[in-house]
Amino acid sequence: MRMRLAVVAVLLLAVAVVSIGAVGGTVPASESPLAQSSNDTANEAPPDPEADRLGWEDGRWYNESIDVTPEDGLNDTELDLVVARGMARVEHVRGLEFEETPPVEVISRDEFREETGSRYGNVTESQRLAENVYYEALLMVDESTDAVGVQQSNTAGGVGGYYDPASGEIKIVSENTDTPQMNEITLSQELFHALQDQKFNISSFNQSTQELHNARDGIIEGDGNYVDYLYQQSCENEWDGECIMPEDGGTPSDFDPHFGLYQIQLQPYSDGPAFVSDLHEEEGWEAVNEVYENPPASTEQTIHPDKYGADAPTNVTVEDTSSEDWRPLDVANGTDYESFGEAGLYVTLWYPGYESQGQTQIIEYNNHLNLDGQSLDEIDPYNYDHPYTAGWDGDRLVPYVTDDSFETNETGYVYEMVWDSEDDATEFLDGYEQLLEYRGAEPIQANESTYRIADSERFDDAFYVEQDGANVTIVNAPTVEALSDIRAGAAPADETDPGDDTPADEPTDTQTDEPTDSPSETTTETGDGFGPGFGVLAAALATIAVALVAARRL
Repeated sequence: MRMRLAVVAVLLLAVAVVSIGAVGGTVPASESPLAQSSNDTANEAPPDPEADRLGWEDGRWYNESIDVTPEDGLNDTELDLVVARGMARVEHVRGLEFEETPPVEVISRDEFREETGSRYGNVTESQRLAENVYYEALLMVDESTDAVGVQQSNTAGGVGGYYDPASGEIKIVSENTDTPQMNEITLSQELFHALQDQKFNISSFNQSTQELHNARDGIIEGDGNYVDYLYQQSCENEWDGECIMPEDGGTPSDFDPHFGLYQIQLQPYSDGPAFVSDLHEEEGWEAVNEVYENPPASTEQTIHPDKYGADAPTNVTVEDTSSEDWRPLDVANGTDYESFGEAGLYVTLWYPGYESQGQTQIIEYNNHLNLDGQSLDEIDPYNYDHPYTAGWDGDRLVPYVTDDSFETNETGYVYEMVWDSEDDATEFLDGYEQLLEYRGAEPIQANESTYRIADSERFDDAFYVEQDGANVTIVNAPTVEALSDIRAGAAPADETDPGDDTPADEPTDTQTDEPTDSPSETTTETGDGFGPGFGVLAAALATIAVALVAARRL
C-alpha cells in the first residue's frame, strides 16, 4: 500500500475566541429537539431523553450551554463536555446516530511533529525512491529534493486534528503547549469521520494511489467538509455563536508548504463538498449515504459530477519491455505504481503559473479559482477543470531503476495515459510540451519526439513523448540513450534529420531575429493577466489552502 499517513481529515481555522454564551432552551422529553424554536428560553437545558436519540449524546443536547473556560485550555472534564455536545451537534446536522464515543485527546504541535516524523521515518527505502520518481514525474519536486520530506513538512505544519481509523482515536493539535486549546469546527470534522467509519466503514476503502485517495475523499472529505460548513452556519446562527474557536488554533507562522502537492491533495476538499451539497439539496441525506456503497472512482467524477456512475475510468496497464539493465521498481510495503488522475494532471499544468509568480502560465492562474468578484466560493473555492486535462480516462506511472539507483538516485519511468478521444490526448500533449519547455527542455533533432532537460540542479533528464490515438506514453530516463532501455522503441531515430543531437530550436546561420507570427491559442502565456492582481489571489489561495489541507494515510 502506498505511503499514506494515518490521518483522515483536517480543518484549520484562525478566528477570534468566542465567549461561551447561552443558547439552550426548554424542550419536553417527548418532543424532538430538532423542532425547537429559536425563541426558547436561554440557559435552560432540555431534560434528558429516556433513550439515546439524534441530537443528544452522553447527557448533552446539541443546543445546550456548557460550563467551560476555553481561554485557559480544556481540562479533562471540560473536554468531555465539549466532545459530548459536539457529537450531539454532528448528529443534529447530519442526521446520523453515533454508535459509540471515540476517544479524543488534545496534543501539542511539537508532539504531532514527533509523531509525523516517526511515521514518515518508517517508510522503506524503496517507498522513498518511488515517491521521488512520482513527484519528479510531475516536474514539481526536483531530483535533489526528498519528496517524502516535502510531504512530511506539509503534514506536520498544516494539520489541526485527525481521526485514526486503526485505533478509532481522535487527536486535536494545539499550538499552545502550556494551555492546549481546541477548535470546535476541527473537532466536529474528526467526530464526523469517526461517525463515517462507524456507519460506512470508510477505513476499508481502497486509497492506494493519490488518484484513488482523492477519488474516495470526494465522498469522505466532501461529506465531512459540507457537514463542517453546515456546522459553522449553525454556530453563527442557530447556536448564537456559542462555539469554541480559540485564536491560536490556526496554522503555525513558520508553515511553508509546497503548494503544488497541496493543490493536488485539496481537490476533494473543494469539489467534494459541492458534489455532496448538490446531492443533499436535490435528493436528501439518503442519496448521500448511498454514495458510500459506490464511492467516486476517479477525481474526474467529482470535477464533473455528471460523470459519477456513468464514466468509469480505464484500468491502464504498463507492459514491461525494458532491457536487462533496467527493471520496474519493487516497492516494499507499498504500491509499485502511481496514478494522479485528472486532478493531479491539472495541477501539474497549473503549477508553473504559481511557481513563476504569473510569468509563465500554461493553465491561467485565475482558472483555478472559483471567484465571485473578489471572493472565493465558500464550499467550492477551486476549479480543476480545463480543456488540457478534461477527457482523462485513466493513467498509470511505473518507476524504473537499475542496480545502482538506490546509491545514485538515477531513475526513470513509463507514464501511460488513456484519454476519451484522440483530440483530448492531443490537447493534453499541447499543455505537457509547454511544461517541458518551461522546465528548460529542448527537442533532440536526431530522435523523434525526444527532449532533453540539461539542468543538473533540478531536472536533468531525457523524455520521449508518444501519442497513439487516444493513448499517450511518456518515457523518462537519465539520458537519451537510456530511454529505449526503459521502453523498447522509445526515442527512435529521426530518419529525416541530419543525425546530430543539436536541439531543434538552436539558431542556425539562416535564422534571423525578425519577429515570428503571433502565438497560437495554445502557446504558453506570460505576464500577469490576473485581474485583481497575482499577490491578492495568491494570498487568497494560501489562506484557503491552509484552511482545507489534510494529511495523508500510511
